[in-house]
Amino acid sequence: MMTSDNSKPVSAAAVAVAAADCAADPAPAAVAGLLGAGRPSRSALAVAMLRAAHQLLDGASVFADPLALSIIGPELAAEVRDDPARFDAGLARVLRMAMALRSRLAEDELAAAVARGVRQYVVLGAGLDTSAYRNDVPDLRVFELDHPATQAWKRGLLRAAGIAVPATLSLVPVDFERDTLGAALAGAGCRLDQPVFFSWLGVTLYLSDQAIFATLAQVAALPAGSGIVFDYGVAPELLEPMARMGMQHIARKYAAEGEPWKSFFDPAVLARRLHGLGFGALADVGAAELLARYPAAHSVGGGTRLMLANV
Repeated sequence: MMTSDNSKPVSAAAVAVAAADCAADPAPAAVAGLLGAGRPSRSALAVAMLRAAHQLLDGASVFADPLALSIIGPELAAEVRDDPARFDAGLARVLRMAMALRSRLAEDELAAAVARGVRQYVVLGAGLDTSAYRNDVPDLRVFELDHPATQAWKRGLLRAAGIAVPATLSLVPVDFERDTLGAALAGAGCRLDQPVFFSWLGVTLYLSDQAIFATLAQVAALPAGSGIVFDYGVAPELLEPMARMGMQHIARKYAAEGEPWKSFFDPAVLARRLHGLGFGALADVGAAELLARYPAAHSVGGGTRLMLANV
């Protein structure tokens, strides 16, 4: 469940409605889905617009991203500026902060990894994430992995915004359902004999269980000091009846639009499976933990949780 600033519960499914409403409706997708049809992810755009809205409406109180408006392009940036109420009512307001919180947590954990000496960072399913273009650690190598369709779309937006791809960044096209993470990273120059830190936000919901754990197994096999932060959807049977019904309805809506939801987890079972892969210390971060860590947040998300797993 999500909780707003007036303490009324908001289901994860209802939050998904707000996310869908933040991006323009696409034309009907092929059965294979948006990405399979060579089209960029609709959800990636929705998330980017919410991050941009956070800069304006919240004064970047939780997550400061000076490139958030530029990366979405002048037309969409104008939409955010001209109609801020669209992102500041009800569920959209809650989701706006949820996106800021997960990005802030990921970048804080990256900073902690860098402080421990890690100098390789992999953004899995990068979407319109801008961390690589704001990186101020000269010797930190960054690898953005994403579906070729979404990556080509992002390259176009970067060129249009005049945002240069830094020499420390490698853009690596990958299909998580088909490609091998280790081979993709090694081919891009990532040193797999050295620690690597990963962020994986807004992706696992759309992947099969097999693809998720194949990726996590490869992370767990990396040298000590490596780690990953990722978010995941809570198993429907653990939600309240109304939240579960709402989630099932929205899942059908996303499936019809080419981005089906595939995987959900019981937090306790997920932790056991991660330990079974070889991860050591785990931190399962929910609403209470996020609010304690980031008191500037006006709302917190609990329907989607964040997991920190260290090797």
